[in-house]
Formats: sequence, structure tokens, C-alpha cells
Amino acid sequence: MHDKEKIAVFIDADNAPAKHIDKILSELARYGVVNIRKAYGNWKSDTLKSWENCLHEYAIQPIQQFDLTKGKNATDMALVIDVMDVIYTKDIDIICLVSSDCDFTPLVTRCLADGKIVIGFGERKAPNAFVNSCSRFLYLDTPSTDQKVKPQNPTIKSQPKISNSKQPVKNIKSDTKLINMLRQAIESVEEDNGWASLGLVGKNISNHASFDQRNYGFKKLSDLFMAIDLFEIKKTNGSGLLVRDKRRQNQKQIAETNH
Repeated sequence: MHDKEKIAVFIDADNAPAKHIDKILSELARYGVVNIRKAYGNWKSDTLKSWENCLHEYAIQPIQQFDLTKGKNATDMALVIDVMDVIYTKDIDIICLVSSDCDFTPLVTRCLADGKIVIGFGERKAPNAFVNSCSRFLYLDTPSTDQKVKPQNPTIKSQPKISNSKQPVKNIKSDTKLINMLRQAIESVEEDNGWASLGLVGKNISNHASFDQRNYGFKKLSDLFMAIDLFEIKKTNGSGLLVRDKRRQNQKQIAETNH
């Protein structure tokens, strides 16, 4: 992604916490420039006071939507209409949706079909359908307190720092979906000796999954691999990192021994 990618942010204020707006904008600054910033909701409601207090500070345009019918969310409709307008009338590269509402899943797939990158932000209550449909999704309620964790592989001397997330390191190995995804990514780009470039592994994952290691409490992908004893990781001569699946390596050694 280029430094000058143009970004449009659409905030479902009814379903997103205002206290994380700094985190959202700081993350987006890594991708480019936020040209459009809109927040949707009934601004006459006391529940949006936290958002109302930061609108001017962050140059966010409030879009008023009255609660015309109980149980019907006019906010969602207005947001969807504006996103589609932006896709067809503005030169925008990235669509950012701030919400924990699964109703936006079809909108995400539509944006992707138009070649847009979609970055989502929300709380852990966000449905998997919405999370997985985004190009990348970051949880806003992941604690940021760092703690040291001893790496499993002795070839890396430095100790990674990870945040004390809701999913402890000891439970990551039991996350079958995550482990399978990591293994498949390694297998897709590995050399004959089983080692794979960590950079290529990360790129492979990003091409087919809404994944970010920070959602598991890790600052870098290498930190995640180092905390799981199912993988080996080592430095290359060029100071890059290589990763290997221990299970596949053991299977290869057994097959060679039998032959």
C-alpha cells in the first residue's frame, strides 16, 4: 500500500466506542490520508455524548438520523447509501467501517468487489461474518498492557512483548482455525527445506483472511510464531526471519527414514 492512499471513514456511532478514535486514526495513518470522516447516529440521544464531544477535535462530520421507527436502524441505511455514493463519485482507495454490527457484511463484500480495501474496527462482540469479510479487522477492546513472554525457540534471543489480551498465550495452540491458517500459509510459500520467509507468510495470509496478530495480543507476526512451540523461527543472513512448521518437518524426516 502507498503512503498516499486515500481513505474514507464511516462510523456507526450507535455501535462503536468513541474512546478509541485516536487508535483508529493512528492505525489508518499507516495506510494513507483520511480524506472523509463521517459519523452516523441520532445526535439528540444522550448515548452519543461521548462521540459528540470529539467530533470537532477530529474533524468528523456528524450525520443526523432520527429514530423514526422502534427497532429499525435508519443509521445503517444512511451509512450504506453514503458509502456507495463515495465509491462511485470519489477517488477513494480504502473504505473504513467502524462498527460491531453484522448488517454491514454485504456492504463490505460490495466494496471488495469494486476493488476497494476494507478496514474494519469494532469490539469483540462483532460477528465473525463481518470480521472475516473485511480485508483487515482490528478489535478496539484489546488491552494494550504489555508483558514479556519467553520465546519457545532458542534461536531467537530477544523476548517479544505482547499485550495481555483476552486470549492467553497458552490457549492460542488450541485455536484450531488460527493454527491451520498459519500452517497453510507456511506450506504455500515454503522452500524445499520447509523454511518460509516470514514476510511472504504474512502476505499470503493477508491475501485470503482478515487477520491481524494484534487481535491475539502480539505486536508483530514474529512474536506470535515465537510464542507457539509448534513452529521454528530463525534469522537469515540478511537479518530477515524464516519460519517452519515442526509437524511437517517431523513428517518429512519420518518419510525419509522409511525410504
